[in-house]
Amino acid sequence: MKRLLFTVSLLLSSASIALEKADFVLVKKSERALYLLHAGQPIKQYRIMLGPRPKGPKLMEGDERTPEGQYILDRKNPDSHYYKSIRVSYPNAMDLERAQKFNVPPGHSIMIHGMKNSWTEKQAIQALKFNWTDGCIAVKNSDMDEIWDAVDIGTPIEIQP
Repeated sequence: MKRLLFTVSLLLSSASIALEKADFVLVKKSERALYLLHAGQPIKQYRIMLGPRPKGPKLMEGDERTPEGQYILDRKNPDSHYYKSIRVSYPNAMDLERAQKFNVPPGHSIMIHGMKNSWTEKQAIQALKFNWTDGCIAVKNSDMDEIWDAVDIGTPIEIQP
């Protein structure tokens, strides 16, 4: 009986450890980190992977860079080619102006996502060691589950250098 009560108590305490809802997401590219915040206080930090050319803002489609600036997380896709995805509202007005100035397409479909669905476990583990996206923000699948639950559509995101 004591063992059963201990097990039930343990299950209840771990179930109540769900993350608080984030009201802001901060990405610091130079730190390779994504922070979930609530009322200005960090809730949790995650290691991220970016594109092979992570320095500097996204200038145009295909440059393998992650944008920098202020955006909104505007759509969730549970059936993405990657393990879940949350879309970043790139391009914003500044991104469009910059692309127009250089007469290049700004790009689109910048996401926070997990690993590629077609990858084996070994491939996913290898992918944690380097920047491999086309400009998206990638995290481990288990981290994506937490982010997915903690972030609502409409949450602001700031991506810093």
